[in-house]
Amino acid sequence: MPVLRISCSDCWPGLIEACDDAMRAVLAEKVQRVQQQGCVNVQSYGKHWPCLLPQHGPGKKHERPIVLTDWQRTIVEAHPGHFLRGLFHSDGCRVSNRVTVRGKKYVYPRYMFVNESTDIMGLCQWALDLLGIAWRMNRRNSLSVARREAVAALDRHVGPKS
Repeated sequence: MPVLRISCSDCWPGLIEACDDAMRAVLAEKVQRVQQQGCVNVQSYGKHWPCLLPQHGPGKKHERPIVLTDWQRTIVEAHPGHFLRGLFHSDGCRVSNRVTVRGKKYVYPRYMFVNESTDIMGLCQWALDLLGIAWRMNRRNSLSVARREAVAALDRHVGPKS
């Protein structure tokens, strides 16, 4: 029987609870939490998980296509902030960027999203564009959101990992 298993760091108990709640809201009648060293595996068995997550497959994500189905695209278009929250909580971070310009030191918040899959990176860019949030690629596999108004907008959608 297919299993959806998501490993969540012990550092973010609110994220563990949200993961459990989301599984129950979507499909799962029963969700288990399996404690591991430093993390909790939140998991649920169900024959319909592959129907909801058709992107799943053998091999590395960056070596196979990751494309949303039409019904998934419709959901992301209606709720891009929720989609971005999931992306940034799994493969992103909010950091204090420190720079020195002409001897003066500046510190400002910035979001980073890193993923080897060009398809997943493209989906992140698309969702940010849907919300009008400015971004730029600072490396081939790394996206940065650094403008003050863009960071504030992303703060409203992503929020802290609580």
